[in-house]
Amino acid sequence: MATRKIVTIGDEKLRKHCKSVDQFNLRLKILLKDMAETMYENNGAGLAAPQVGILKRVCVVDAGDHLYELVNPEIITREGEQLGPEGCLSVPGRVGAVKRPMKVVVKAYSAKGEPIEVTGESFLARALCHEIDHLDGVLYVDVMEHEIFQDEDEDDDGAQPAHPADESTKPDQEETRL
Repeated sequence: MATRKIVTIGDEKLRKHCKSVDQFNLRLKILLKDMAETMYENNGAGLAAPQVGILKRVCVVDAGDHLYELVNPEIITREGEQLGPEGCLSVPGRVGAVKRPMKVVVKAYSAKGEPIEVTGESFLARALCHEIDHLDGVLYVDVMEHEIFQDEDEDDDGAQPAHPADESTKPDQEETRL
């Protein structure tokens, strides 16, 4: 497989609504594998297809315990609320405080076209929401409460701004971008 070039903020592809996938073929499987490799190579917790210039409803997420390959993902339930730091591979050098659900249930398809359902809590819920937003042309900077600067110890809302990763979920990584 291969790593792909990550599209950064300012590129119009990041603002497009992605099209649904209707063909579950080798090309899709290669895209998903390349996206996972690109995500891991860049210390990310998730990556959506538009971040590599592909306008398809496809994303990969690994919040520390399992790689999820999601095709045509859709959030079907949201519960609770959390405010925390997020960064993004497509928005290098920035972090923002973003309000997300504490728990989500996502229905999607696997690379083989089989229906799957993923329940995510805490950091996984945050990562799933972040990547699905990308598929609708939304970046975290569009929905953040405020920017977090690296020299801040703690913001007014009590969110820990130093690293976008939930430290209890991903203790071994210095920094994680979604």
